Amino acid sequence: MQKKFPLFLLALSLKSFAQSGNSKKEQDTIKKEILKEVVISASRTQETFLRSPITIEQLKSVDAKNYGSPTNFDALENLKSVQVITPSLGFKVINTRGFANTTNVRFAQLIDGIDNQAPHLGAPIANALGANDLDIDKIEVIPGSAAALYGMNAINGLANIQTKNPFQYQGMSIQQITGVNHTGNIDRFSPQLFTTTNLRYAKAFNSKLAFKVNGSITNGTDWVADNRTDLAPNINASTNLYGSDNPAFDEVNGYGNESANRRTLTLNGKKYVVSRTGYRETDIADYNIENYKWDGGLYFRPKQGHELAVTYKGALINTVYQRSNRFRLDDYKLSQYAIDYHTDIFMVRAYLTHENTGNSYNMRSLAENMDRAFKSDDQWFTDYTKTYSSAITGGSTIADAHKIARTASDQGRFIPGTAAYEQKKEELVNINNWDYGAALRVKSDLIHSEGLFNWDKAFKDFFQKMGAQLLSGFDYRTYIIVPDGNYFINPENPGENLKYGKTGGFTQLSKDLFDKKLRLSATIRADKADYFDVKFTPRITAVYSPKEEINFRASYQSGYRFPSIFEGFSNVNSGGVKRVGGLRIMSDGIFENSYTKVSIDKFQAQVTSDINTLGLTQAQAIDKNKGVIQKNPYTYLEPEFVRSYEFGFRGVALKKSLFIDADFYYNNYENFIAQVEASIPNTSDPAQIPTALYNKNTQNRYRLWTNSKSKIYNYGSSLGLKYRFNDIFSALGNVTYSKLDRTDDKDGLEDGFNTPQIMANGTIIADNFWKNLGASVGYHQQSKYDYVSFLVSGSVPAYWTMDAQTNYSFTKSGVVAKLGATNLLNKPYYSILGGPQIGAFYYVSLTWNVGKI
Repeated sequence: MQKKFPLFLLALSLKSFAQSGNSKKEQDTIKKEILKEVVISASRTQETFLRSPITIEQLKSVDAKNYGSPTNFDALENLKSVQVITPSLGFKVINTRGFANTTNVRFAQLIDGIDNQAPHLGAPIANALGANDLDIDKIEVIPGSAAALYGMNAINGLANIQTKNPFQYQGMSIQQITGVNHTGNIDRFSPQLFTTTNLRYAKAFNSKLAFKVNGSITNGTDWVADNRTDLAPNINASTNLYGSDNPAFDEVNGYGNESANRRTLTLNGKKYVVSRTGYRETDIADYNIENYKWDGGLYFRPKQGHELAVTYKGALINTVYQRSNRFRLDDYKLSQYAIDYHTDIFMVRAYLTHENTGNSYNMRSLAENMDRAFKSDDQWFTDYTKTYSSAITGGSTIADAHKIARTASDQGRFIPGTAAYEQKKEELVNINNWDYGAALRVKSDLIHSEGLFNWDKAFKDFFQKMGAQLLSGFDYRTYIIVPDGNYFINPENPGENLKYGKTGGFTQLSKDLFDKKLRLSATIRADKADYFDVKFTPRITAVYSPKEEINFRASYQSGYRFPSIFEGFSNVNSGGVKRVGGLRIMSDGIFENSYTKVSIDKFQAQVTSDINTLGLTQAQAIDKNKGVIQKNPYTYLEPEFVRSYEFGFRGVALKKSLFIDADFYYNNYENFIAQVEASIPNTSDPAQIPTALYNKNTQNRYRLWTNSKSKIYNYGSSLGLKYRFNDIFSALGNVTYSKLDRTDDKDGLEDGFNTPQIMANGTIIADNFWKNLGASVGYHQQSKYDYVSFLVSGSVPAYWTMDAQTNYSFTKSGVVAKLGATNLLNKPYYSILGGPQIGAFYYVSLTWNVGKI
């Protein structure tokens, strides 16, 4: 068991020292800080932080500097309930309350209320299109369903990054972050330089007109994914071939040697599963990171309380991205145009997000088609069979004969780093069919409009008498995909763009009772998406506040998640397996006529084992085991659904120096959107179906999006504490507990919980403790957890890390210097399987607030 760092003991030991010099100073800082804070994301209307009806976490930009994290987005990992996974240094994913994955379509991410997802993915690419640190005011995170108010598939949570308004925050700011990673020989790289340059300029010409512009450039070298664990260690167990002797060896971060690249060969009377050789990610990946992003906005206030904002954001992204495979995003472009008009009474907003995947490609498809480019599968396996027989005849052992056969069959393959390899790679990454190439070519748009109306602000006298508030809202969204002939097609109108839309609306009534000590609210939402019936989403909340500093809350929420574009409409050729969207217009007839891959794999393995160990003929073994094959019991997609019950407390204690925030929740999910692999045999003769399903060449293989039949229950709780010793010293800590309770009707398709049972954070802060000098040390620990994905499944080891920073403010020049480190002790760890190993990052940050120009 990992030894825990005694962070709070250290914090408490500072108490007597911290208070000895401030015994006469009233310890009221926590109360002043907390009571004046307001949030908007929890109820889509301004309310005090303490009386928020659901759990909400807040990270202010001025506080983020006190964490060891180099950016505000990175600092989110310090918040209660927040889990961060790292598929790439340039692509971090935030999630709350379980069921995390690298394309987290259950968690929404907003910038000033605007969804910044990549349309075809249905999820954001980290903060690649988001605000840079200089323009972030604060970040609000809702752990748990936010679907009733937002309708954005936010059934696991939502983060809303709020930027600085140019009327309030004027002048120029420049920030330079320079760091180094890959220290200590943790991978194949020597220490590498990492830089981010941020710029912000804002100016108000008068009380009516203002503008701002932002820019950011990031360059660095990504963490390396090089896990060499065999994913098929027992596939040749019947012939006692294991480890490096296994001719179907399949490394986690080796591509081109997966299930689709294997065949069962009859060699000297025995059956062996043999895979093609493939390539390691470290040999073929481009680990260079580049992220250029820019935005600008024009803000007009025609009269007091009214504001019109016209904004634009753009991003160019080069990084590694992980889904069911690992991808290289190359010249990946996102742009967003938005217009927003709001007053105290109403808000209307519309925006367009455009996505172009540029020259991106699938690393697995690159590897397997690089092998096929020098020699076809048929020829390679024929050469393997001949060479194996010759080696056995020459007296080689079985294990050596397999190695000799592989070496001979691989003669002439493309070697990474050679001119021939680079030339062939350039060809393959521009072929938009994963049966032959590796290109990811998608152009898509998201068009969204929404509005809010505050009835209680429009009719003040009536609602003041009622002691109530009434808020209504609507939204409309449509996705537009340009069919590329491989990734997406239009099944109904070939040649025309594919469209997928949703519209919805909600009304929320809140009322104060018992001299405003009890606040009740009820929300009802209705959504109608293409191909689905209307879905209703209720939310009920209660907040009881016997005193201003003491607040109890309870809520019931529900939420729907409609299938993303990829889940509903995908049409991908990938190594002989067709990935098909789960809507009937995409997969009509496949579900009814297919057999599950799980049963086919089991059938094939038993047939092979019986031939090798019992001496049966192939026909006899097939007849003996044909009952193992199972028809596909799944069908076309329906939306996911969650019910969530939550209780919490938020308050101030210990002479107003301690802030406490605790919550407990219980969720149950139905209709998890998941994938099932199945095959249709190339015969209509029932007697020949088992024989057809024993041979990959006599069946059509599919990966289909469908719904799990499982009902899944999970629960958890979290506790956050903040203790202010005085104006200088404070300690923050939180612990989050997440548990998968049970799974009813378990069918194996349910998403992996993919969440540590325990996550803990602690930070000690000394703010301006000596002549503008501040410092902090932080600690993060999480327990071991099971990780399930199509790329790899297994156990993510427990780990703990320390962060630290010290900062100094140069008052005259307006420069703030920060020296910091994440994973200070350089203890490499994995946040997910299939992803990279993460080491230390040491950096210096210089921020120059020039002021008004």
